[in-house]
Amino acid sequence: MEMTGSEDRWALQDLAGALRWCKKRNAEGIRCTLDVLGENARNEEVAAGSVEAYLSCLRALEEEGLSASISVKLTDLGALFDRRLCLENLRTLSREAAEVGVGFEIDMEGKPLADITLEAALECAAEGPLTLAVAANFDRTVGDLKALLRRGIRPRLVKGAYPGDVADFREVQGRLKGLVEMALAAGGPFCLATHDPEVIEWALGMLSGEKGLVEFGFLMGLSDVTKEKLAGQGWAVSEYVPFGSRRRAYQARRLKYLGELAALGRAPVP
Repeated sequence: MEMTGSEDRWALQDLAGALRWCKKRNAEGIRCTLDVLGENARNEEVAAGSVEAYLSCLRALEEEGLSASISVKLTDLGALFDRRLCLENLRTLSREAAEVGVGFEIDMEGKPLADITLEAALECAAEGPLTLAVAANFDRTVGDLKALLRRGIRPRLVKGAYPGDVADFREVQGRLKGLVEMALAAGGPFCLATHDPEVIEWALGMLSGEKGLVEFGFLMGLSDVTKEKLAGQGWAVSEYVPFGSRRRAYQARRLKYLGELAALGRAPVP
């Protein structure tokens, strides 16, 4: 699918475009996680607009019968100015997702949001199936992962797109592998979301007999060859698909990630 002038490699313009993209990916055996772009909402009106956008997305995914989930950021739902409102908005979306049979995921943002994000996930766990991203570059993540696994919340294991306690590439890489080993030992489903060639190669060997437990997660705009190859080999694969006009912060993180890899002489899997 070709991008239009108002789109780029990282995000699609609107819900209609995201649905078309999701249909294409589903036909290739790839599940999608749709993200209505937006974060750091500073007033109730902006947060309410995001809730309505997600509700529209949920209804469309149900109507189209697509293999997809939605992923939300707590700062987009009001966490920076009214935590009570944020949790109400989160529960609204979690309940609706459960009712229409669409997966529900919560992104992990910066360290200051870690407490409320974990608490919110634990509160919403009773509403229906839930996935929470946990970042290997946070010191607290081992404890958080244990809490999620006890409650049956599916973890999405990531290195961490936001600043954490550790920045050393090798250390974060090792921590991510440790989280995979923890999740595997627990015996429940989990997602490994990385573009790191070394980690993916290691994981394919480690998880060769556990295809039913792991889903490999990738970003739209990166590693198309790898995600399509893994899906063709029978692995569960998902693609994170953002859409909307509020894309500046998201784009900046993606460009920063590629710049940091280049500085280390590294690159994502193809």
